[in-house]
Amino acid sequence: MADTNLMSIPGQVDPVPVARDITPREDGRVDLIGLPKERIRELFEEAGLEPKQAKLRSKQVFHWLYHRGVTDFEAMTDIAKTMRPWLAERFVIGRPDVVEAQHSTDGTRKWLLKTADGHEFEMVFIPDADRGTLCVSSQVGCTLNCRFCHTGTMRLVRNLTPGEIVGQVMLARDALGEWPKGSMAGLDEAEDEGHYTSDGRLLTNIVMMGMGEPLYNFDNVKGALKLVMDGDGLALSKRRITLSTSGVVPAMERCGEEIGVNLAVSLHAVTKEIRDEIVPLNKKYGIEELLEACAAYPGASNARRITFEYVMLKDKNDSDEHARELVRLIKQYKLPAKVNLIPFNPWPGAPYECSTPERVKRFSDIVFEGGISAPVRTPRGRDIDAACGQLKTAAEKKSRAQRDREAAEAASA
Repeated sequence: MADTNLMSIPGQVDPVPVARDITPREDGRVDLIGLPKERIRELFEEAGLEPKQAKLRSKQVFHWLYHRGVTDFEAMTDIAKTMRPWLAERFVIGRPDVVEAQHSTDGTRKWLLKTADGHEFEMVFIPDADRGTLCVSSQVGCTLNCRFCHTGTMRLVRNLTPGEIVGQVMLARDALGEWPKGSMAGLDEAEDEGHYTSDGRLLTNIVMMGMGEPLYNFDNVKGALKLVMDGDGLALSKRRITLSTSGVVPAMERCGEEIGVNLAVSLHAVTKEIRDEIVPLNKKYGIEELLEACAAYPGASNARRITFEYVMLKDKNDSDEHARELVRLIKQYKLPAKVNLIPFNPWPGAPYECSTPERVKRFSDIVFEGGISAPVRTPRGRDIDAACGQLKTAAEKKSRAQRDREAAEAASA
């Protein structure tokens, strides 16, 4: 690990955010990934371009970065050949470094990634028949200490920057080979909104459900998702993006107003005693306060329901009484909601066991009978520790030779 200072954490749940939007590089160049068009224009002006020239070049570069996915200034064919070396000397088009890539037998893919200052985090791609979902991380480590979650056993190192967040999406598009091809015509004139759609693509949905609590890195997550939703850039609809929170109540309304994506809430229990144990954040923002914030979430409706995530823990939160109380609470607060029941994904040293399939089905049936959708999520990527609650970077314990051997064995299998 690099010698970047650990983020100071007062108590269990209130991390101090790191106020930076770009990770410094040893070579002194500035990584443009994660920066909006206006910020790129400012950097070009600071580097010596005239204002009018900086505005034009920023529009061109923005399009090549986010709409075409290029990683080399030499590929920007509408920029003068003499200008490209000037850009390359001062700026870089980055991607997170891939430390390790794994494929599950069910098609799930997991990447262990590294930041420019040497910290590791993970992302997961889950393909289905009608969609492909990318699970994106927002922090290196986590500070919430949810007891059922392997990621929660890590220390929080720092927030990911907008570039490190959106870079995960771009890296996935690289790997899937599905960057759109758009016209460069008219970039020196008034801007038009992009027209690219995600129809027919493998990567169709994004969930902010990887490592970390997104609402404890609000500004950087917001910046990254704005680029993902930009019609001239990655052009993914906000209806195809879901942000999951363990219940950082003060930031939930801001999330709805300023980002506008779908909301998922890691509920996992219906009583104070049990939720205090498995989701310690509940001691700060209790169930009632959390559900009131859900009821006030901007944009929530029957067409855009709030998702409650509920991990099934044997003899802990899975009784008939718990299921009935879940229905009662959702109805009491008049929430447009659905429930995702998640069979617990085991990890070494976990203090819980997964509910039996029969118990999970019974719980689901009771919630369905209460008029609320409660599908059981099929575990994905368990064999590569890519399932819900399993993300934790352990690769630093492996040597490079060991990782190379494992990659060779997987390729020959």
